Amino acid sequence: MSQLKRLSLLTVVCLIPIFAAGAGPRASTVGDWRTRLHKELPLLGHRNWIAVVDSAYPLQTSAGIETIETDADHLDVVRAVLDEFAKSRHVRPLIFTDAELKFVPEADAPGVTTYREALGKTLKGMQPESLPHEEIISKLDEAGKTFHILVLKTRLTIPYTSVFIRLDCGYWSADAEKRLREKMAKP
Repeated sequence: MSQLKRLSLLTVVCLIPIFAAGAGPRASTVGDWRTRLHKELPLLGHRNWIAVVDSAYPLQTSAGIETIETDADHLDVVRAVLDEFAKSRHVRPLIFTDAELKFVPEADAPGVTTYREALGKTLKGMQPESLPHEEIISKLDEAGKTFHILVLKTRLTIPYTSVFIRLDCGYWSADAEKRLREKMAKP
């Protein structure tokens, strides 16, 4: 084999892991998820998502979705994420919860009543929007094709308890955007 062919083959072999790393879902096992969240939030902006999910949440395959196993209490993770938002000026959280959660009976999911009450207190004043679980997953999957999604997986074993947070601009409101678009539409 010629020197050029060997060099070409070696180059291809070395590049395969680099290209493979960028394809498919990214997942991390338990680590310092708080540090990761603290470091990643300044990089995130409107249209990015952070999801705090229960232990059975699926590993999604969109390239932009990164999943981290926290091995932590679900509501502790939700509170930690909201605390990071409180320190941020560039983004604000828009909260989504599963519509199914309101209907999960205590008999089928022991602890769900206590969880609903605690989540309500945690999200007090934030006006979460309730949508069907599959609809929210579809939104994340679609967003993950273009934008980064951070999924923080918890130890919780109660269904339909995930909290999905779409990031919005912290210094520009929907009303300001509407006024801008109206002004631009005028001749």
